[in-house]
Amino acid sequence: MTWLLLGGAILSEVAATLSLRMASQPGGSRAWLAAVAVGYLAAFGLLTLVLHDGLGIGVAYGIWAATGVALTAIASRVLFREALTKVMGLGIVLIAAGVLFIELGAAH
Repeated sequence: MTWLLLGGAILSEVAATLSLRMASQPGGSRAWLAAVAVGYLAAFGLLTLVLHDGLGIGVAYGIWAATGVALTAIASRVLFREALTKVMGLGIVLIAAGVLFIELGAAH
């Protein structure tokens, strides 16, 4: 259950960040700001539940931050046609490796 909650926190944060991008576009509706607020509140609420379940803050926040960055970069490419260079792709691969190392390190 902890990992599902963490996944929900990550997806909520990514959705809020993408909504912020939508709100900031020329002609963007201020209604997107409500989605930003709801998304970030949900993300932090779910993160609180993850920590309450006993997952360490270093592991939880590390996975959340790293995965959020990677998902936001990929989604920005798809939704907003933002650049996603080979160097950025390598960074995403390194983020994935870092998340794996965090998880493996927490198991010991």
